Amino acid sequence: MATFVLVHGGFHGGWCWRRVAPPLRAAGHAVYTPTLTGLGERAHLATPAIGLDTHIRDVLGVLEYEELRDVVLVGHSMAGMVVTGVAERAADRLAHLVYLDACVPRDGECHLDAEGIRGAARAAFEAGAGSDGRVAPRPPPPAGR
Repeated sequence: MATFVLVHGGFHGGWCWRRVAPPLRAAGHAVYTPTLTGLGERAHLATPAIGLDTHIRDVLGVLEYEELRDVVLVGHSMAGMVVTGVAERAADRLAHLVYLDACVPRDGECHLDAEGIRGAARAAFEAGAGSDGRVAPRPPPPAGR
């Protein structure tokens, strides 16, 4: 059976895999769904120092401390950045790398570059960053829409 490490996107936590993980486990696979530092239920840990390198180290820690090998590493959305960094540092632990509706960065690109966010949209995104460097998620649309 396979070992999956499922890495959530921005504004989520490991909980976002709650419909995916049980069927995989029922099929006999091992499944890990870490929450990245400063996100989800770990949002209280957010500081300006938290960034991509922290999130890469979060996942590397799961691989190391759980002694995982031959991992199917899945990154959703902004976690494409994370799994790319993990693959750079721990390729020997990975069997497959999966980008699930995720950005696939080129060398030297940030998430905004990889997503093609430029001009006014990029300026608005950057202006929306708080003092801790995080961008608040958009509020849900009004009821009935």
